[in-house]
Amino acid sequence: MGFLSSQRKFLENRKSNKKIFLTAFDKRIGVVIAANFISVAARMSLVTFLGIYFVREAHIGLPLVGVAFLLENVSRGMLAPFFGALSDRVGRRPLLLVSSLATAAVLPCFLLVQGPVSLIAWSLALGVTGAVNMPVAGALLLDLAPPERRQAVLAANYTGMSVAYTLGVMPAGFAAEQGYGLLASLSCAGYLCVALLYALALRGALPLERPRGEENFLAATFSVFRDRVFLGFALLGFVFPFSMGLVVTVSPLYAIDLGLGQGYIGLVLGGNSIIVALLAVPVAARMEAAGPFRQLGAAALIVSAAHFLYSYASHPAAALLAGTVVFSFAELIFSSAMPTAVARLAPPGRRGAYQGGWTLIASLSMGSALVITGLLRERAGWQGAWWVYAVLLLAAAVGWFCFRKTFLALSERRQRA
Repeated sequence: MGFLSSQRKFLENRKSNKKIFLTAFDKRIGVVIAANFISVAARMSLVTFLGIYFVREAHIGLPLVGVAFLLENVSRGMLAPFFGALSDRVGRRPLLLVSSLATAAVLPCFLLVQGPVSLIAWSLALGVTGAVNMPVAGALLLDLAPPERRQAVLAANYTGMSVAYTLGVMPAGFAAEQGYGLLASLSCAGYLCVALLYALALRGALPLERPRGEENFLAATFSVFRDRVFLGFALLGFVFPFSMGLVVTVSPLYAIDLGLGQGYIGLVLGGNSIIVALLAVPVAARMEAAGPFRQLGAAALIVSAAHFLYSYASHPAAALLAGTVVFSFAELIFSSAMPTAVARLAPPGRRGAYQGGWTLIASLSMGSALVITGLLRERAGWQGAWWVYAVLLLAAAVGWFCFRKTFLALSERRQRA
């Protein structure tokens, strides 16, 4: 009886905590999370398989495709600080609305790519239209969330995006085997739905921490790159988006080279998000009290193990599955911890600019994954490339364990300023 009574109390507490979580926040947080959900499903259902499309269908070489992916990420990243700082002044909603409409127009145009020039032009256009969403939507969530619950809100947002990735990628792999026209249409429709959400559901005045009146716009935009603390943080943190780029853009090509089908690849890459969707919020809630820096060393160690698992090319199906699942447990940590840490490092009135600065670092890191892997594969093979990445993550883990207390102390000092 005592056991049953304790179980009933446990379930009652879970229901109570869930109710508090759902009702304690601004309802517009749900609108932003829903918009991010749709945009991720629309984008990743297509982008995940574009490397295969350009190499196999458009007959463009892998190094050039890697350069195009890098240019898309560079253009997106270079403009992110500008749009982030601009949103600190004009507001978040107008920029998000224009960005979703522009992406709906540009994304399906990959079907018109016929060679290097059109590939690069399309990649640059996609980068420009996509430069708004990550820094501005992230800053808007941070505006709407209570300061002490920001990591939980970001984890809920990432959970939604993980589910969206699963729902988008898993069927997209099978659809890609039939043709890419349907995927292009669905992606366009998804971004139009995002625009409707921002136009119709995100009503009322939105909270916005204004920058200091005397501060120059360009100075605020680029101030993040003069911040030595942020640059040190980025030096250790870039390995997480870089590894995400390896999983999203490199692992499908790796699996195809080893003879796996696109359907299986889609199932594995989508299935990893189930772990994140189930555990991201409770993991973030447990990490909040200790701050976002504490567990990043452990996350780097887990990613290192995932890269080692990917290297077992003699059992490709098992290697892809095991590496992706292990990576998911690191993703539970860094997905919410990194943007929360950036918010803690940002001075008052520069939240959008700092989110934009981190978006630049993340975009460069993700975009370079395919290019660097293409060069490493030619010299060391797939296995050698995965070993290099595993060692890189081990070095980053050492750095995080050494400097996590320093970053925490500096961020607390800035929050009190």
